[in-house]
Amino acid sequence: MRIGLIGAGRIGTIHATTLSRHRDVGSLIITDVDPARAHDLADRLGETVAPGVDEIFTWGVDAVVITAATSAHGELIGRAARSGLPVFCEKPIAVDVPGTLNALTEVDSAGTVLQMGFQRRFDSGYVTAREAVRSGRLGRLHTVRALTADQAPPPAAYLPGSGGIFRDCLIHDFDIVRWVTGREVASVYATGSDVGHPMFREAHDLDTAAAVLTLEDGTLVTATAARVNGAGYDVRMELAGELDTVVVGLDDRTPVASAEPTGPPPADKPWTGFLERFASAYEAEFAAFVEVVRGERANPCDGREALQALRVAEACELSRREQRPVNVGEIAGGRD
Repeated sequence: MRIGLIGAGRIGTIHATTLSRHRDVGSLIITDVDPARAHDLADRLGETVAPGVDEIFTWGVDAVVITAATSAHGELIGRAARSGLPVFCEKPIAVDVPGTLNALTEVDSAGTVLQMGFQRRFDSGYVTAREAVRSGRLGRLHTVRALTADQAPPPAAYLPGSGGIFRDCLIHDFDIVRWVTGREVASVYATGSDVGHPMFREAHDLDTAAAVLTLEDGTLVTATAARVNGAGYDVRMELAGELDTVVVGLDDRTPVASAEPTGPPPADKPWTGFLERFASAYEAEFAAFVEVVRGERANPCDGREALQALRVAEACELSRREQRPVNVGEIAGGRD
């Protein structure tokens, strides 16, 4: 199998490394807007570099992986669809609903495959939590608490094109809440703060955000995000039911310290970032993509899943801006 990879940045490097050592991937063709970066990555992996995106679609690949800048995702998805190629794309499809719908229309018209990069669906903890919910082990689920906290902020140059903290960061939590619980988000109430580093205000973004989500069955969810969490990279989900409670992301590397005298000691080696925390999930995600391309399994996370998570993010942004509860049905692109 020959795969074209567009985008040789941080996440592109991780994905290229994972694919390069996969037994069913014979070769990669790598390109990037920065030719030197593409050459460096290709040389380190012993793969082929392409001078531009055009060559990805003319040199005979079996699938395309998109890890380019967010602003390019929609156009590249459409191009892959028109070329009849299955595609893996890092989230989001686009930073807004219209751009997302346009790309999905291209995929639907072509009858091709689009697998989205929501790697938490492949993390063992979230898989176990989903099984606990679906099996009835927790009883009636009444409360979910989800959080994402980065140890260090992203580069200032990244922020203006990111889509903001709800679309860029918390969208992972919105997706995994839907996937674990099997329920859609009915309404949201969201707020945020930009009192941290000035670069967030300059980019009209937030450094801290919180949302209360009500699921369609009445389950209450809190979802919080922080761009700067000095203790380490912290991603957790607590699911509380009438019979039991489970926690995802609670282990000997969770960057929390107990205030109780008999509590557990702080982590000796806390997680530092998402690439480290979800390394195994990324590998499982691409193992699944290769199986999808080979026709051996169904798509585990198609573009419609990304659309639903984006609609929740859009509802949160609207709620924060207008300081009111928002029904997700107010956001275009619903399934009804």
